[in-house]
Amino acid sequence: MAVQTERIPARRRRLGDRLAVLGEREFTWFFIGYTTSLVGSSMAPVAVAFAVLDGGGGGSDVGWVMAARILPVVLVLPAGGVIADRLGSRRVMLGSDLLRGLVQALFAGLLAVGHAPVWAMVALVAAWGIGEGLFMLAFGAVVPDLVRRKELMADANTLLGLGRSVSSVVGPATAGLVTAAWGPATVLLADAVTYGVGAFALAMLRLPVRAAVGGESMIRDVRAGWSEFASRPWLWITTVQMGLFNLLVWAPFLVLGPLLAQQDLGGARAWGLVMGGYGAGAVLGGLLMLGRAPARPLAVASVAALGWALPSGALAAGAGLPWVAAGALVAGVGSAVCGTLYSTTTQKWVPVELLGRMTAFGVLGSFALGPLGLAAAGPLADRFGAGAVLLVGAVWQLVAGAVVLAVPAVRNRRWEEGPDS
Repeated sequence: MAVQTERIPARRRRLGDRLAVLGEREFTWFFIGYTTSLVGSSMAPVAVAFAVLDGGGGGSDVGWVMAARILPVVLVLPAGGVIADRLGSRRVMLGSDLLRGLVQALFAGLLAVGHAPVWAMVALVAAWGIGEGLFMLAFGAVVPDLVRRKELMADANTLLGLGRSVSSVVGPATAGLVTAAWGPATVLLADAVTYGVGAFALAMLRLPVRAAVGGESMIRDVRAGWSEFASRPWLWITTVQMGLFNLLVWAPFLVLGPLLAQQDLGGARAWGLVMGGYGAGAVLGGLLMLGRAPARPLAVASVAALGWALPSGALAAGAGLPWVAAGALVAGVGSAVCGTLYSTTTQKWVPVELLGRMTAFGVLGSFALGPLGLAAAGPLADRFGAGAVLLVGAVWQLVAGAVVLAVPAVRNRRWEEGPDS
């Protein structure tokens, strides 16, 4: 089974050509709503972390609350991919935005009245995670329906990545300032409003009606999806790499970064600047990718992923705020390049009727170990020191990137190859 795609030129030089995808009505509506909600979403983690710390919690409490966001994503994935393929991406994403907006409004209300114990934060963040999990699955499958001219698919993914990048600059920096001035409740209320904007944009879309996909048994559909996923070495190898990255690198960085920022770098404003630097790098990476399709996309993505070692390494070395922010900026460049190339190659080489389930297994593998990393980062830091935990992650990222790059199925996969069947 295969889908028809057109080869994307290695580079389009005119800016008008690179932005031609904005002439697609459905993509433009989705882009506006999606990027608006992303600004709120990128603000929320800063607010949640400092809500826990301001309430008297420590690194372990931050880890548990962060894990509560990721664990539901992992649990919803096996069935979520089938749901996305059966119900359609727009319906699932619309329900997700409404759920997340309600959760953040309730969270803001609890913080405003001063009744937000850690268990309540865990429960609300878990509900938020369920909505995020469903949205992520549907997102991977909806992009091909937003773009009629398939030669513009790479630019669509690049612009969506740029939206994520800009939001990751604006969001954390704004969240740090707003949290310091008015508290985390204000940030979470603003996040709830942005989800409303996203839901409105989704309601405006006119997408093609597809026949229901799947048989009578969801279990059979899950098994069929797993068989397709396992048959693609380039897909499951990079998924394993991302899963270990989230366990050993990103989870400790998210938990121990705010803690070290509060102790040594200046608090919420400093952490907002670090995450803003990460977002600025992602913007730069997105601009570099616009109009480009490397001949060996997975090889380029693997090299770019090495940059994620830098911010953890800088924190581990006790570097000052400028060095940590600079490391985060380089990591952000790598994040944008990886995200664009992985998304585009998956959409190019996986049949559209399988994208929901392929995305489900990809996200499941990427995030399954994340909650463990988030929960363990605090206790491990208490025993071995935060710097040691972060240093292990930085070294791992360099070693893992080199190993994956050496795998022929990843290194030699070329853009001009036809779709998988």
